[in-house]
Amino acid sequence: MTMPSADNLPTTGTDFELMFDSAPISLWLEDYSELNALFKVWRAQGIKDLESHLRQFPALMATCSSCLKVLRVNQQTLKVFAARDQEDLVSRLNEVFRDDTFEQMLTELVHLWSGTLAFSNLSVNYALNGQRMDVQIHVRVLQGHEAHWDRVMVSLEDVTEKVQAQKTLIESEQYARNLFDCSPVSLWVEDFSGVKVLLDEARAQGIQDFRVFLSVHPDFVSRCAEKIKVLDVNQHTLQMFAARSKEELLSKLDVVFRNEMHDSFAEQILDLWNGNTTQMREVVNYALTGALINIHMQFSVLSGHESSWDLVLVSLVDITARKKAEAYLEYLGKHDSLTKLHNRSFYTEELNRIARKGPWPLSILAMDLNGLKAVNDLDGHAAGDSLLRRFGEVLIGAAAGTPYCVSRVGGDEFVALLPGCDERVAQSFKERIESMLEINNQYYTGHKLSLAIGIATALTATHVDALSNEADKAMFAVKARFYEDTKMERRK
Repeated sequence: MTMPSADNLPTTGTDFELMFDSAPISLWLEDYSELNALFKVWRAQGIKDLESHLRQFPALMATCSSCLKVLRVNQQTLKVFAARDQEDLVSRLNEVFRDDTFEQMLTELVHLWSGTLAFSNLSVNYALNGQRMDVQIHVRVLQGHEAHWDRVMVSLEDVTEKVQAQKTLIESEQYARNLFDCSPVSLWVEDFSGVKVLLDEARAQGIQDFRVFLSVHPDFVSRCAEKIKVLDVNQHTLQMFAARSKEELLSKLDVVFRNEMHDSFAEQILDLWNGNTTQMREVVNYALTGALINIHMQFSVLSGHESSWDLVLVSLVDITARKKAEAYLEYLGKHDSLTKLHNRSFYTEELNRIARKGPWPLSILAMDLNGLKAVNDLDGHAAGDSLLRRFGEVLIGAAAGTPYCVSRVGGDEFVALLPGCDERVAQSFKERIESMLEINNQYYTGHKLSLAIGIATALTATHVDALSNEADKAMFAVKARFYEDTKMERRK
């Protein structure tokens, strides 16, 4: 710390002067005796906290500065501060100590006030050409002068490049931290070195077919999972998994990774065994609320850590909404939107599948609603749609808990596939449908459901082609009798 004063050269030996002038760092020999005397006056006035006192009365900083006398500076000082000579430097010290030097100077004064007579401090000075410098200052009251502080050696080292490099590093680290914390996807930094140790041990034991090894030793997957260390997670991770803090999330990882994760993690370990340190897959995790989360995971051992796997970045993207949309589209592709039954496309695929693989025998129930056209003509299609929805409820209820495939294949046409069922079982299912139809008619007012059902059974795949036609014929025969009976009722 150097402040304005008059020039007053000390009497020293030639060797000291030569060493002082030739030193490769900036050296200042100063006299702080007036500051020492000022501090004694303030203590006598009852001032105990110098920092609070100077902050309350910042003008007193100038009083302190005027108490410091520069006795001598060396050649390196003149070079560093771009001064022609010592007189030039001392006369312009107000240009050296300005702007953002208040806090640094205050720190130095507090050190001296507390009796610390040798200390270091990072400060800011300015060269006479206006260049700002970060300087490392070392202050020492010389031995034998502790009572009055009349000889103080101050050294200054220009550390601007070092400070700026550190500042750039801090800014870079903060930038990276912000990218991590503010990322719109879930990010996990993990340590997989323990997993690598286990895999290396297994390889050293001569294991070659690792997939077979995992199937025989499923506990190895759990051992690997226990070795993973989660080093950090970002803010989006806490939001995705409904965690209030990192500590809460990390203490409940058994809630997040469970059930389906065992099999997907086994595949991840298998990929690592095969040298795939960058992976992508879809997995299932759970929020702390218990909600299932479909996730697209990207896993990568970071560059420079391939030999140990001690730094791994895992990114998780919540694709639950996409999965639900895909499932709904798949559902629409296989179901009739009005009745919630399977549609004609699914029925055709299922019939072809059973024709190829069985089981046998296969029975078909062909079903057709009676009087739907009349209802549509009389009360409108809304009334007809209501009948169709009601019959969908009947078929879904009748087939509940069975492997039967019930489908709407046309306007008022329905089919039930009964794999592995003979005609006796098909007849029992027909009676169940009719029973539930009767219950439905009792529950709903308005038009009653009436149904024509035809049954056909194929014992082998060779009879499948004719099976639908046979069931249709049987159904049409029943339907014809219904309308004939209806006419007779009208005549009566």
